[in-house]
Amino acid sequence: GRRNIVINGAMQVAQRGTSTTGTSYLLDRYSIAFDHVGITTTQQSLTSGDPYNDGFRNFIRLENTSTTTNTAAYAQFKQIIEAQNIAKSGWQYTSSSSDISISFWVRSSLAGTYYVGLRSHDTAEYIRNIGFTLLADTWTKVSSSVSGNSNLVFNDDIGAGLDVLFVPYYGTGYTGGGEVSTTDWYSRSSQTDAYFPNYAQNWANTASATFDVTGVQLEVGSQATPFEHRSFGEE
Repeated sequence: GRRNIVINGAMQVAQRGTSTTGTSYLLDRYSIAFDHVGITTTQQSLTSGDPYNDGFRNFIRLENTSTTTNTAAYAQFKQIIEAQNIAKSGWQYTSSSSDISISFWVRSSLAGTYYVGLRSHDTAEYIRNIGFTLLADTWTKVSSSVSGNSNLVFNDDIGAGLDVLFVPYYGTGYTGGGEVSTTDWYSRSSQTDAYFPNYAQNWANTASATFDVTGVQLEVGSQATPFEHRSFGEE
């Protein structure tokens, strides 16, 4: 059977409220962070569409409330998975022939290519980017597999292990370095190293731009499986 690392991405658990204009946690243990741009994050309801037909009734929305051209602008939300949950997941993360799969529904009001990043913490910081292209205001199902890498380390402890990082926008102060890869894990050996390729579209400088996600699932194996819906009580 499947071996899920994190499956609580239905955006249904809102213990801290359903809206925030700050950098904090809101839904399903996802933390929100941004700078040089104003963001309102909300829990939204689904009443129709492809994710609704897939069993989802909520999604998380980041909305731009203050545009900027600052190259240090960014907007993101992420879940930090404990290192022990990766270490004991069954993923042979140091092997290039062992995979994990991530799947999610995503939509933006601004068409373009966006990125989700996986970032390790132990020993050294390694990043694996997954790019996906969106049409404006159109829900898209993204499924991608990621192979292990001999440089990865995940300690058997409760420290930060792996970030699952959704990024509507990073400014060029954080993107475009020669070290950035879109096909393999790469090391951020310096704080000046980039996180992602350059973004072709500027979400941070687009008034009232929105970025929506639901149905996030990370699991061991090379093929994403249907989302494991769980009750509010289980989550």
